[in-house]
Amino acid sequence: MLRVLKRLVQGLGLLVLLMAITGAGLLWATLPASQGTERIPGLTAPVRIAFDPDGIPRIHAATECDAAAALGFVHARDRMFQMELMRRAAAGRLSELAGPSTLWLDRTMRTLGLARAARADYATLPADTKTVLEAYASGVNAWIAAKGRFAAPEFLPLGAPEPWQPSDSLLWAKTMGLYLSANWRAELSRLSLQGRLPQNMIDELWRSDPPRQHAERAPDPGLADAAARLASVLPTFPDPWTQPESASNEWAVDGPHSATGAPILAGDPHLGFGFPGIWYLARIDTPDATLAGATAPGVPFLVLGHNKDVAWTFATTDADVQDVFVEVPDEPLTTREERIRVRGQPDEVLTVRESRHGPVISDIVGVSGKVLAVSMANLQPGDSASTGLLALNRARSVTEAGAAAPAISSPVQNLLVADRETIGQFTTGRIPIRRAGDGSAPVPGDGAFDWIGWASGADLPHTVAPASGRLVNANERIAPPDFPVFLGRDWYSDWRARRINALLDGLPRAVPSDFARMQTDVGSTFAVHILPVLRIATTVFDGWNGDVTMDAPQPLVFNKWLREFHRLVFQRAGLEPNYGGPMADFVGFVLSPAGAHWCGGDCAPLVKQALDIATGTQGLWGAAHPAVFAHPLFRGIPVLSDLTTLSIPSPGDDTTLDRGTPNGRMESVHGASYRGVYDLSDLDRSLFMLAPGQSGNPLRGHARDLLRRWRDGATLTLGREPAAIAESIELTP
Repeated sequence: MLRVLKRLVQGLGLLVLLMAITGAGLLWATLPASQGTERIPGLTAPVRIAFDPDGIPRIHAATECDAAAALGFVHARDRMFQMELMRRAAAGRLSELAGPSTLWLDRTMRTLGLARAARADYATLPADTKTVLEAYASGVNAWIAAKGRFAAPEFLPLGAPEPWQPSDSLLWAKTMGLYLSANWRAELSRLSLQGRLPQNMIDELWRSDPPRQHAERAPDPGLADAAARLASVLPTFPDPWTQPESASNEWAVDGPHSATGAPILAGDPHLGFGFPGIWYLARIDTPDATLAGATAPGVPFLVLGHNKDVAWTFATTDADVQDVFVEVPDEPLTTREERIRVRGQPDEVLTVRESRHGPVISDIVGVSGKVLAVSMANLQPGDSASTGLLALNRARSVTEAGAAAPAISSPVQNLLVADRETIGQFTTGRIPIRRAGDGSAPVPGDGAFDWIGWASGADLPHTVAPASGRLVNANERIAPPDFPVFLGRDWYSDWRARRINALLDGLPRAVPSDFARMQTDVGSTFAVHILPVLRIATTVFDGWNGDVTMDAPQPLVFNKWLREFHRLVFQRAGLEPNYGGPMADFVGFVLSPAGAHWCGGDCAPLVKQALDIATGTQGLWGAAHPAVFAHPLFRGIPVLSDLTTLSIPSPGDDTTLDRGTPNGRMESVHGASYRGVYDLSDLDRSLFMLAPGQSGNPLRGHARDLLRRWRDGATLTLGREPAAIAESIELTP
């Protein structure tokens, strides 16, 4: 019996060992080869790809389309599962992988119809845009064909990804257009507060401009309840696969204000942190063109960076390009059925209704007597974002980049551009012209508030060669209230823009490294503004200058106080803390004479109460405020979450240039996952950094090897050839 038991234990041990070896072998097979040759049908000539020690490719191709195919190949090689999640999230197909936990997002995306709109838009694109998209898809599909279910570790239990379709690449801009203009959520939230607060206090929650042509109607409790139910289930940051509304810093100076004699431009888009990061660095050279900077896996164009002559970056405008309509009872509706496959349970059949304004979003929480439909600019026919990005990639001057701006239809952004002679800022895309109303709350769908056209191009805010020699935007208002085109009512305060301008004032002749240091600046203009109020009640902040550094306790107490004070003010008003615009903007208003009524006329007691709670918090800011990059699918799964979550102590908060927006646990979940500084005197000396790394495969060092350098403000360059070649690939026809 003992011999039998001994053999049984030995057999089980051997079986476990074999399983471990097999698992390790399968995972090893998902790693890309460091050298090799692959075939991509349709190439006109061989393409050489050299990867530097950070995993950043230099692509040398004969034509623009050959380069697009190569970019598709390296995107798939390093980020295929990220691309798969992007297209599934946009198309409402996540539940096929994740089960019922993602049904909330699938229902929303199927109702909005992003994938349907992308396919329709693709059919209308110019031939040259389609050709680039098709070439990119051929590169992606070459990787899928070569690797199958070994295309990334996540595909091992799921099977090989479906072939990449050219229209799939349009989903990235569709998704950005949805989240970087979230006015529809603000409209629903405002409506849900009808009868709970006076109208002036509802407006103050979003720090809105005075109303323009409000839709006059008596409060409707049933409608307010329907809006509240809907707002509670719509995807919102920091949920997985979402983005925050406010994003990015950008500034530029012209040649007379730089030490190089040519313009310098800086940009750092602020988006949600994730593993892998949203951006992928690359340099592409053809005989006629150069592109270097941040690409987005799934997209064949350079999104942020420079070509041979022009550098550019983007920042969110917060323009209002979404409206919710309360449809009249006799409004004709079309219907379609959407079948959502759900892993582990029966399919769900969703009936989607549409009015002439757009999808009926109230059906997301069940059909009721109230029919709420939404119009969104990025869902309207003729979304030409891909054509606009291609034109921007080809631009040879600020003027040509400005001409591309109207075609970058979604999302609406501030496009900051520099060439060797001048700087310019343009508003991309198109803004709806409303027959009446101000887009602040849902309006009757009887036609009185319909969209009757578009404003774009020269009709939107733009500036070229300003007399000041500088251009700055950090999501603050882009035009005065009396601008001829109505852009929206809700605007963010200029805390970060003030800091940028103050730092530029101290740099009469800047060099690129000055701008790189500015991007990691942690001085909070907001904290400096608030500190006099706090110092009346406590000595904790004595000697603190408002710098949100890692090695100080005051930033932790300050940010804890900010949240507690905000919570107490909302509690006093009988509100949950999920309404309104940015917390800092609202708190700054409440502590002003105009906002003291939120405290009953005297905010000192609430300030003190919040301080009593906050000063009990111990520790330094960096340790309490790690930047967290988590896998969107695995973040809640034991073991897998540990393997696919990266964390590092970090400085900054929501109001600093080095942005690190805290969540409820004080973790930094939103900030500059990419930074670029572009030197127009020699674009090869431009500076770059991203986080956490180039690869999406957690088994590779390149998944995380840029994280500490990003946190510490280091930079790298993207010359034509890497200083050292760590890996190389040749692609052949």
